[in-house]
Amino acid sequence: MVKIGLVQMKCVEDKQANVDKAIEKIGEAVDQGAKIVCLQELFNGIYFPQYLDNKFFSLYPEPVPGGESIVKMQEVAEENNIVLVVPVWEEAEKGVYYNTAAVIDANGEYLGKYRKTHIPHLAQYQEKYYFTPGDLGYPVFETKYGRVGIAICYDRHFPECFRSLALGGAEIVFVPTATAGWTRYLWDLEIRGHAVANMFFVAGLNRVGQEGDMEFYGSSYIADPKGQYVEDKQASDTEEEVLVVDCDFDQIAEVRKMWHFFRDRRPSMYKKICSYPALP
Repeated sequence: MVKIGLVQMKCVEDKQANVDKAIEKIGEAVDQGAKIVCLQELFNGIYFPQYLDNKFFSLYPEPVPGGESIVKMQEVAEENNIVLVVPVWEEAEKGVYYNTAAVIDANGEYLGKYRKTHIPHLAQYQEKYYFTPGDLGYPVFETKYGRVGIAICYDRHFPECFRSLALGGAEIVFVPTATAGWTRYLWDLEIRGHAVANMFFVAGLNRVGQEGDMEFYGSSYIADPKGQYVEDKQASDTEEEVLVVDCDFDQIAEVRKMWHFFRDRRPSMYKKICSYPALP
């Protein structure tokens, strides 16, 4: 049984103010017993890809590892004996940037990172202007409290991400997100659907509140291997909230004994998937 914390918060343009608020809210999760805590997508800034503005390149990017936000969160993890998932804007080298989440173990050790694979370019989600598609595959991180996988925001629309993480041994997949508008109904379907299809825990974490022209709908929650809301809880759709729930990782094995999706997979029948061209 592992207590999982999700920090759903509003952000401002000031990077340090967001980091300070996140640390405060991590403390609230720790006070409730959380052992793994996830922050939202690009947690230390506003959701800037709603704009095309070069000023953001001087505000938010940092190396991973070694960036100021990551180093600070390593200290927080060690002080509190918790695992942290920390999504930031990574500057890999001059002119090359990724939408990235770092994983920090309970002793403060940097375990590695996931880079967002699928980069949207839509009205208010103009991420291709800022980010290169991820190139690290779908790593699973062995932490003190469980095996953690990550998919970031737009990745949640692609089932291949979650199947890859399930086959890699993930017990819980965190989906840090910045999403608003008409996708609200999908939010309640997709996270639960991925949990059912792969028989593991999936944690969807969204930001909340008004930022510029966008109003984020929060509603963070964790789905169990049966696709149910853990503890029947979902965070507010309008207010900041620290959601902490108990996830029984033993439930994964129990459900997989009942639903034999992995046993009945037919990998040899799926080979053509990667050879099909993209649809218009």
